Amino acid sequence: MAEIVLFNKPFQVLSQFTDSEGRATLADYLDLPGYRAAGRLDYDSEGLLLLTNDGRLQQQIANPRTRTWKTYLAQLDGEIDEAALQALRRGVELNDGMTRPAKAAVIDTPDLWPRNPPIRQRNKDVTSWLELKITEGRNRQVRRMTAEVGYPTLRLVRLAVGHWSLEGLAPGEYRVERVHMPARRRVS
Repeated sequence: MAEIVLFNKPFQVLSQFTDSEGRATLADYLDLPGYRAAGRLDYDSEGLLLLTNDGRLQQQIANPRTRTWKTYLAQLDGEIDEAALQALRRGVELNDGMTRPAKAAVIDTPDLWPRNPPIRQRNKDVTSWLELKITEGRNRQVRRMTAEVGYPTLRLVRLAVGHWSLEGLAPGEYRVERVHMPARRRVS
């Protein structure tokens, strides 16, 4: 039976087990031989990272064609306006092409763990929080999307991938779940 690891990746941890530059990696938190990340989460992003011991499940989760919803909370530089929200909902033109339409909503400041180190913020700085749901996973996509509509991301936390959620996990914690994968059909 396949297993999936739900890991709350802390800020400034690589989504891999080794690094030639001495940065923090998954190996600093997980001792799980045979598990591989199903998708990635940037070094400067936090939140849910999925790992699995099943190659087929890894491909199913990471493949953009499956259109798995990924839910993010983004703290933005400035107070996002309706025009920017509508642009995100329609899709944004990035240097590698148009994004798929996203689900975007302004939210109240979420109850999250403090980031270490905290974002640099001055008393006069105005920020807003956005819940953004996308079905792609391009490199730094959420950050590029919010910057394209005029609101750079200061902090980014992934809450969910499909039905898997970060709920109940502090930074650096993980839990293992069993996943039933249907048998492959044989083509005759």
